[in-house]
Amino acid sequence: MSGEVKDYINREISWLSFNERVLQEAKDPEVPLLERLKFLGIFSSNLDEFFSVRVGTLQRMIDAGVKSNAMVGVSPKRVMKQVHNIVLQLRDDFDRVFVELTKELEQHDIFIVDETQLDEAQKAFLKSYFHEKVRPRLIPVMLKDIPHFPYLKNQVIYLVVDVRRKWDPQGSKFALIEVPVDVLPRFIMLPDSGDRKCVIMLDDVIRFGLDDIFSTFEYDSIGAYTIKLTRDAELEIDDDVTRSFFEKVSESLEERKKGQPVRFVYDREMPYYLLDFTLKRLKIQKFENLVPGGKYHNARDFMNFPQIGPDSFYYEKRTPLPHKDLMRHKSMFAAIREKDILLHYPYQSFDYFIDLLREAAIDPYVSSIKITLYRVARNSNVINALINAIKNGKNVIVVIELQARFDEESNIYWTQKLEEAGARIIDGVPGLKVHSKLCHITRIENNVPVHYSCIGTGNFNESTARLYCDHMLVTIDPELTFEVDKVFDFLEHNYKVYEYKHLLVAPLRMRNAFERFIDREIENAKAGYPAYVHAKMNSLVDSEMINKLYEASKAGVSIKLIIRGICSLVPGVAGQSENIEVISIVDKYLEHSRIFIFCNNGEEKYFISSADWMVRNLDRRVEVAVPLYDDALQKELKEYMNLQFMDNTKARIINELQDNRYRKSGDISRRAQEDIYDFLEGQLKNGDKQ
Repeated sequence: MSGEVKDYINREISWLSFNERVLQEAKDPEVPLLERLKFLGIFSSNLDEFFSVRVGTLQRMIDAGVKSNAMVGVSPKRVMKQVHNIVLQLRDDFDRVFVELTKELEQHDIFIVDETQLDEAQKAFLKSYFHEKVRPRLIPVMLKDIPHFPYLKNQVIYLVVDVRRKWDPQGSKFALIEVPVDVLPRFIMLPDSGDRKCVIMLDDVIRFGLDDIFSTFEYDSIGAYTIKLTRDAELEIDDDVTRSFFEKVSESLEERKKGQPVRFVYDREMPYYLLDFTLKRLKIQKFENLVPGGKYHNARDFMNFPQIGPDSFYYEKRTPLPHKDLMRHKSMFAAIREKDILLHYPYQSFDYFIDLLREAAIDPYVSSIKITLYRVARNSNVINALINAIKNGKNVIVVIELQARFDEESNIYWTQKLEEAGARIIDGVPGLKVHSKLCHITRIENNVPVHYSCIGTGNFNESTARLYCDHMLVTIDPELTFEVDKVFDFLEHNYKVYEYKHLLVAPLRMRNAFERFIDREIENAKAGYPAYVHAKMNSLVDSEMINKLYEASKAGVSIKLIIRGICSLVPGVAGQSENIEVISIVDKYLEHSRIFIFCNNGEEKYFISSADWMVRNLDRRVEVAVPLYDDALQKELKEYMNLQFMDNTKARIINELQDNRYRKSGDISRRAQEDIYDFLEGQLKNGDKQ
């Protein structure tokens, strides 16, 4: 292996490469027009979180004097510089795409206008809207009149207002106004102007009303420029054993609000004297991540752009399919007793899981429901069903993860609601996040407790289940349900460590089990038997697992991977990874499931899991991978994976160059997310014929 070849791709650089794939969707003329605008919003939202979390971590490493480690590869300072350069390049690409999209919208008589482009009817409408809706929400702070610059909230946009007197520069005023997108829409539909449909941003509505706000001052020019500060979002949880974990997380959320700055974005048109004043007052003049941007920030709001224009501006909405084994059953319990069921979201409806909980809530034979919750919907039907079960006398036990990043406040709220209703809340395991997706229902049948378990790859969240590709196994198999019950036992009583024979449970044995399965493939390959590993994950970062895959590749094991996000493994390197192929699929749904298939000399092993191959998942979280034993379900999952491997429309090749080339192959166009829907729809038609 030459010295120039990298063993690993730095995780931050790989993540930025993933976000570039999101930006590619916004660039793609084959993607419907307003879906492209949404992808700009997703790109922006991703970048915000990247700075809050990953750049914050890099900054702490720099502050702590960390020189390097295996996965960073080079010094954190050097990585930070690379990150800064890539981000500036991506921002330039973003700005170009935004201009292109606005021009395309204009060709369809849809205009995003500012306060200088209004006709008289629109001005009259906006004057009324400003006075009724916007003005009461604004709190201008006069910056020269106070000793300290006001606290800037994380990821919130502000306007710095320059109220100028040309004849008396010293008498000029500077003001700060928060743009109140938490209570008002970012985009406002204006009255049509002839054939033109017009949308204005809340920022420009405020600019429209500046004369009104500052009418008591004398000035001859007034301008407003957007700024945004991103803060380190990592929670620091103290070790005080005298306080509950609930109290510690609540306090840490307050501390997060004071997190150190990791990025400051400003309108590049902002006058130098105003920028200099702002940076000095914020005490960040020498800050590394000062990012000049356009007039508008927080483009994540484009995810909620008004529904406007023809159907062709959007992806075709395909109705979730019924499941072939659930159509003829009124009772979910009756269907599960008949056979194991594998659900595929969003191609099939998440309502099946809600129906199961609702049925359990009122079934007189159900005695208990246990569930792990990581992220739930804003108005959660899952929570409602659990509360209903409590009211119907069921014993409801909930493990709710208070450290689910950016969902901590929501989970604290739901914890309180469930406790008030009478649920038993389990804190989980000190030092470990509970990321597994488990639901366990006990029903008394013929005076014997019978267990029904749901083990999934994604959250019990009906909102994200419409957008995220995930799987859930629903089973009555006593070998599996017995072990799911033991996982809950471990969560409740941390000293009870059970030896699992079927489930792979992190941090207890998942890593060792996966390594053992790969070792078996290595042995078989060396013996001349067929050997392969097919896996799908969100992220592949763990150096031990990557090294094991390199070892397998060298032994001749064929390895095909689908990695949506971060991939630190370098595929296709002679003498190291020439037998490893990696693709990433970014399309209208978020690829979120984790699937693992091992050849095992023809006796294939199949798993679905909540865990990626990252240190945090394998060593610092409670995760579960469940085997699929049913031949029909194995065949179904294999077809699902094959359709993804055949994608030549939305699949990108992952390589050392991180250049995100689309994989174009064959004469027939293959698009996995469309083909999977068609495959599952075909199962229904074939079922009707049988």
